[in-house]
Amino acid sequence: MNVSLSENGPVLSRIVAGCMNWGEWGANLSIDQTRKLIEDCLSINVTTFDHADIYGHYTTEALFGNSIKGNSSLRQKMQLVTKCGIKLVTPNRPDNTIKSYNISKEYIISSVEQSLKNLQTDYIDLLLIHRPSPLMNPEEIVEAFMKLKNEGKALYFGVSNFTRTQFEMLNTYIPLVTNQIEISPIHLDPFIDGSIDLCIEKRVKPMGYSTLAGGKFFVNNPEDRVKSINKITDRLAQKYEVTADQILTSWLLKHPSGILPIIGSTKIDRIKSAVNSLEIKITDEEWFMIWEASTGAEVA
Repeated sequence: MNVSLSENGPVLSRIVAGCMNWGEWGANLSIDQTRKLIEDCLSINVTTFDHADIYGHYTTEALFGNSIKGNSSLRQKMQLVTKCGIKLVTPNRPDNTIKSYNISKEYIISSVEQSLKNLQTDYIDLLLIHRPSPLMNPEEIVEAFMKLKNEGKALYFGVSNFTRTQFEMLNTYIPLVTNQIEISPIHLDPFIDGSIDLCIEKRVKPMGYSTLAGGKFFVNNPEDRVKSINKITDRLAQKYEVTADQILTSWLLKHPSGILPIIGSTKIDRIKSAVNSLEIKITDEEWFMIWEASTGAEVA
């Protein structure tokens, strides 16, 4: 299932493959393993791959790019999302002396040029500002975006981790097609701080990361809050004859904002499980059961 992020935005797969853990920060896949995982994702219609320049200390984009190098047919079947703006202190960037943000015109353009080389592609389908900076100048950001768009190097633009007011501010300068935010049954802030409300108002779909709370639901000794949620999800999983992770994903999919979950696993069975969650339709009351288990109190 594919969806448009906004009225005139890109069409992405409803379930997105998150690539943060594909390289040094996680599974450390080989080039062949990466290509196989890409092909497996495409075979189940997971066609959108989410990157950031910093992943793997600035190495994961190149791992992905080398796996599709010279295979134009693969590139034509997918949408590539990447993010820029965070500067990490790492031997791969010896000039970075402190972790900071840079979303100046020059930095955005240079970051995209590097991502294009790393990903072995001529264009980025969707470029996101990774984090809002206290020093961000919206006019510079727009100048960078327009230059990249006019040159065909980035087709659409959005943000990640922006508050409601930060999104509104930048959106007055240039239409944004998404806000990529952390969201899960134990990270409910976007539901109550206006972030998702604004997406609905602006008719853009949010992208959600850490949708399974970084695996906190599946550890041996979960915290009490997670235990409460697990009791409900286990019960619902039994009712619908599915797995607990599918219930958790269906909980996000039910929201009318049209959240696109980013699945960070490198296991194709986990990604396939998320795709199958699209068929699960929990009731409103069941949705609130999970909400109540998370907050520890019934709604007012």
